[in-house]
Amino acid sequence: MSDMEPGVRLYRGYFDEAAQIALLRELERTIARAPLFTPTMPRSGRPFSVRMTNCGPLGWVSDQARGYRYDERHPETGEPWPPMPRMLLEAWEALADYPHPPQACLVNFYGREAHMGLHQDRDEADFTAPILSVSLGADCRFRLGGAKRADSSRVFALSSGDVLTLGGPARLRFHGVDRLLPELAPKLASPLFAEGGRINLTLRRVT
Repeated sequence: MSDMEPGVRLYRGYFDEAAQIALLRELERTIARAPLFTPTMPRSGRPFSVRMTNCGPLGWVSDQARGYRYDERHPETGEPWPPMPRMLLEAWEALADYPHPPQACLVNFYGREAHMGLHQDRDEADFTAPILSVSLGADCRFRLGGAKRADSSRVFALSSGDVLTLGGPARLRFHGVDRLLPELAPKLASPLFAEGGRINLTLRRVT
């Protein structure tokens, strides 16, 4: 574990090879029940470059009409989200230092050309709970900014099996993914990665 800055903790290789494979099998079942969809930006309706789904009691969604929000049901199927894999709940219990379980796990799928611009995670009611992020698949170039969008930022790679937490003074820092890096471990062969890509799992406490 590395305390990179106050509130920023990076656990390199927290999930080993066997755990990554087991987690991928869980995600394959999750996505079979709650298919990936493409969220759109409020107002403009412009599609995100990532596809996503959720698991847990609540799921994060976005569309032109109603904007960013949490919902109990998949926006296309109308079904409740699948439960969160136990191994993710265990990671939260071990690393989050927070007394209540996560209520949402965003499953973001990055294709080869996908990215995520600098943003804050602020659609939640309680900012004392950290954000916990799990990486699977291709490495990515992750950008961590400051409390304001214009603040200076630092860049580092996140690899498959890494866990990053943003809490305390870092909870509302801007962050994003510039691009994917070409590495993809063959050990993570999965239909989800048939053409490469990366999955980011983001656990959040909402209420």
